Amino acid sequence: MSDLEQMRINLRAFAEARDWPQFHDPKNLAMAMAVASEAGELLAELRWLSSSESTPEALSAEQREAIRLEMADILIFLVRMADVLEVDLAAAVADKMEINEDRFRP
Repeated sequence: MSDLEQMRINLRAFAEARDWPQFHDPKNLAMAMAVASEAGELLAELRWLSSSESTPEALSAEQREAIRLEMADILIFLVRMADVLEVDLAAAVADKMEINEDRFRP
């Protein structure tokens, strides 16, 4: 079993234990990533930094940890949405990369 599949199973169990599936429809999960501002919280961690200030070497340990946790929030919602919609994310990424190979040929 892949790490992604195990994550999906764990997140489903976590949500079910809290009776959250009633709230985890695709629309609400998508909104949680954008409107409820998980992506915005990630952006806030990098706000006002220059490109050179946002490199792994330039960020403080505290900044890196905050960014890491915001990235996790976004991934959690994305994996839950994929589970609800029965989307194989690994296959979707492979398909999208094939499309991108054709679209962005060097």
